[in-house]
Amino acid sequence: MRPPLPPAAALPAATATATATVLAAVLTAVAVLPGTASAAQSPESPSFTISDPRIKESSGLAASRVHPGVYWTHNDSDDGPYVYAVDSATGSTVARVTLTGIGRPRDVEAISLGPDGQLYVGDIGDNRGGTWDHVWIYRFQEPRQLGDVTVKATQFTVRYADGPRNAESLMVHPVTGRVYIASKDESRGGLYEGPAQLAAGADNTFRRVADVPWVTDGAFSPDGRRLTLRGYFTARTYPWQDGRPEGEGERVDAPWQGQAESVAYSADGSTLMFGSEGASSRVVAVPAAAAAQPGGSASPQPGAPPDAAAAPEPTASFGKGALVLAGGMVLVFGARRLLRRRARG
Repeated sequence: MRPPLPPAAALPAATATATATVLAAVLTAVAVLPGTASAAQSPESPSFTISDPRIKESSGLAASRVHPGVYWTHNDSDDGPYVYAVDSATGSTVARVTLTGIGRPRDVEAISLGPDGQLYVGDIGDNRGGTWDHVWIYRFQEPRQLGDVTVKATQFTVRYADGPRNAESLMVHPVTGRVYIASKDESRGGLYEGPAQLAAGADNTFRRVADVPWVTDGAFSPDGRRLTLRGYFTARTYPWQDGRPEGEGERVDAPWQGQAESVAYSADGSTLMFGSEGASSRVVAVPAAAAAQPGGSASPQPGAPPDAAAAPEPTASFGKGALVLAGGMVLVFGARRLLRRRARG
């Protein structure tokens, strides 16, 4: 591991100036690369920053069909039974929905809007590594008017046919209304299909239908013909046929985000919106048509954990960023050595 650079004040003035200049150039170059938070925005659904200080762990995202430009989100855990509506034009919260009729949320990880106009909230995370024998889904009607409101939600108990799972992705098919959950596991993650109709007051068994390792979120296109799944490093879009994702999918030029937690299609399907956790987190818009790149990686994995033995192929933008940063650091150290030689001579 390379030792940290000494502070600028400890260097000769010329060295500090040269170092600062090169670093500024490097950071500027990285910031404008395609696929980063400063990438060109989709004119239909622009990128935005969530400004509400209460939203510190945005872990799911769903586009409203009633309120143009509004996205529903929620915190991960330790927040309470709340769902927030954020206006993408301003980044401001325009509604907070308080859910009643449910137990205390445990680890809320995902949100999706069904064809019935109801929002489905997935309390499906398991920070104990997949040991809870059941998790929950909460469902409530999307409010017709925006503003702080309290609603009664329906609670559904979920169990998996092959035992407990940790999961962060819940997707409701926009045509059939069927609910799917993608588990998060390096070696045995999968896509699980729920029953045709969820039943309150009874167990709803979800059955494995496909392998999708290490997924942090997913979303169906509004027409239901595509499924996009994201992980920490990559995302892929799959054709959806006969209730299953088909083939290896096409790689999506997803942005690099420190805690990549959410993805959603805009209401018109033209844009993919990628979100992350953290205060004042950025939601990055990527045009959906341009995002799918034919001839992507042969790996069917939509993502992989940070400590995976074989790291997934990074997106083109991330690879370019790494090259620019590496080149910039070479220039920094080269400039410092040259200036020190001049100072000694």
